[in-house]
Amino acid sequence: MCGIAGLFALDGAPEPRDGLVEHMCAQIVHRGPDDQGVFRHPIGHIGMRRLSIIDLSTGHQPIANEDRSVWIVFNGEIYNYRELRRELEGHGHVFATHSDTECIVHGYEQWGDAVFSRLRGMFAVAIVDLPRRRLLLGRDRLGKKPLYYTRLRDGTLAFGSELKCLSVLPGFEPRIDAQATRDYLALGYVPAPASIYEGVYKLPPAHLLVAEGGALRTQCYWKPAFGPKWEDDETTLRERLLAQLDEAVRVRLVSDVPFGAFLSGGLDSSVVAALMARNMSRPVQTFSIGFREDSFNELPAARAVAAHIGAQHTELVVEADATSALEDLVWYFDEPFGDSSAIPTYLVSRLAARDVKMVLSGDGGDELFAGYDRYARYARLRSLRASTAGLLGPLLRAGGALLGGGRGRRLRRIGERAGLPFPDDYISGVALANADDLGRLLAPGMRRDDPYASIRAQFQRDEVSDPMERILDGDLRTYLADDILVKVDRMTMANSLEARAPLLDHELLEFAARLPFDMKMRDGRGKYLFRRVAEQLLPADVLNKPKQGFAIPIAQWLRGPLRERMQDTLASGSFAGRGVFDVGEVQRRMRMHLNGGEDHGEMLWLVLTYETWARRFVDARPAPAAPASQPLTAISR
Repeated sequence: MCGIAGLFALDGAPEPRDGLVEHMCAQIVHRGPDDQGVFRHPIGHIGMRRLSIIDLSTGHQPIANEDRSVWIVFNGEIYNYRELRRELEGHGHVFATHSDTECIVHGYEQWGDAVFSRLRGMFAVAIVDLPRRRLLLGRDRLGKKPLYYTRLRDGTLAFGSELKCLSVLPGFEPRIDAQATRDYLALGYVPAPASIYEGVYKLPPAHLLVAEGGALRTQCYWKPAFGPKWEDDETTLRERLLAQLDEAVRVRLVSDVPFGAFLSGGLDSSVVAALMARNMSRPVQTFSIGFREDSFNELPAARAVAAHIGAQHTELVVEADATSALEDLVWYFDEPFGDSSAIPTYLVSRLAARDVKMVLSGDGGDELFAGYDRYARYARLRSLRASTAGLLGPLLRAGGALLGGGRGRRLRRIGERAGLPFPDDYISGVALANADDLGRLLAPGMRRDDPYASIRAQFQRDEVSDPMERILDGDLRTYLADDILVKVDRMTMANSLEARAPLLDHELLEFAARLPFDMKMRDGRGKYLFRRVAEQLLPADVLNKPKQGFAIPIAQWLRGPLRERMQDTLASGSFAGRGVFDVGEVQRRMRMHLNGGEDHGEMLWLVLTYETWARRFVDARPAPAAPASQPLTAISR
């Protein structure tokens, strides 16, 4: 696991200055504290920071092919590299290392850009082809590993694993993108291909960027297929799914360093940990965190699973003062990121990093198997709308107006959703703000009418006909890629920890996508077939536990230990002068929240995080140094 960065000359741009790529790499030492390497050539310089997981002695990067005409830097892990190596050796390629990285550079020689379709794993890759004067950037199918790029004024293409790699370049201009700001407030994250800065882009998942002949082009190399559907009976599908899950876990247990698993107590991480135990000869090391507030605490369930599989278990109870991590989070995310579950993810990563260098996580199960409650709510909305011949929206809006208060507002919101076309009827139910919210919260110059324009097309792929599967597909491309996986990558890498997600193995995903939808959701409950598999692995109390999600009590914390900080920040001159938010509306909602009248915790967290980010990355130039780590106190069981 690493971080990469580079500069490539386009349109007659000058050779990059010596030392610049080293300076870019210095910003991401946390991603790779074990090693650094740089390759320099008049057409471009590429560099990397390395976290050594596989081939500790000979895996130094950059790596070249036999005649040193093609060079690569790579962030990630390739799980089928041994099979690829045998195939490439059969074609006559000679290897100098035992690393997975070298398989990619020889694979590029053998198959060209099609090498990416052969990789099973997570990756962000940069390949410099000297004879063709060509740069190729590639990102894994689901976007587990990040990659940003921009074109500088002198014609240089700059890229890096994190935005902070680019922000230290001479001539970099951090102009805030207004649309990205609106997207952040509506969704809690900035969706690809945009970033928070104008002219700086994320390479989307499953995409390549080719720089050749002075031109740039992107292309998609993979999309999940939701059909044709499997026709096996349920017993056969259950056996096939168990085999797929077991293999996805097994191939991710290759490591030359100590490793463990995140164990939240939820179904997905519990299945992953149980399958690890089946494939290991020693106890699994598991790591969990919880909260004093019972409604947010899953530690008892995590302990039960750990005991069931015989794990060596370590846990941490998070106190409210853990929110002091806000400044750290802002630095590691580089751009506004509003998912407050980043705090527990950061803390459990710190906890695990004391003992291991790699963990398996349970991310992806909800998107693959329709596990989120929002899928069941949307299915009910569609059913009610069909049964009322289109009258559901007007009826609910009228009832909400008569009822008034908080319940009335909720009814009106549902009625408004019912009247929207697809996919806005779904997106509006999962977004953090609708058009009315944005119209009130944003300053007049920032307002626009369409809050979902940036992601709507991701839910409208023609190859997927069922609206329920279209929303799964859309969530894979948006919420999973730009929220969940960003959170996990940044928070684990902040602690120099590698995270692997077996449930997002692309072969498992391709199998799950072709399951009939009633194998995913049945009788209003998601993960039907996945639960049938889990019955073979886990105790009944875990299987029947209500879904909690990896959330924090943000509403309470904003009324308590974060209260003073929030009040000071949102009453400051810098906040008022930024021209992004309607200060009066933000103050009004803050007063209502603090008085206990209405819960505006989520929205206030978004605003507080944005202002904290702007002070650190926009007001303070150059980018500040990494935050110092604080000690943790944990309990081993």
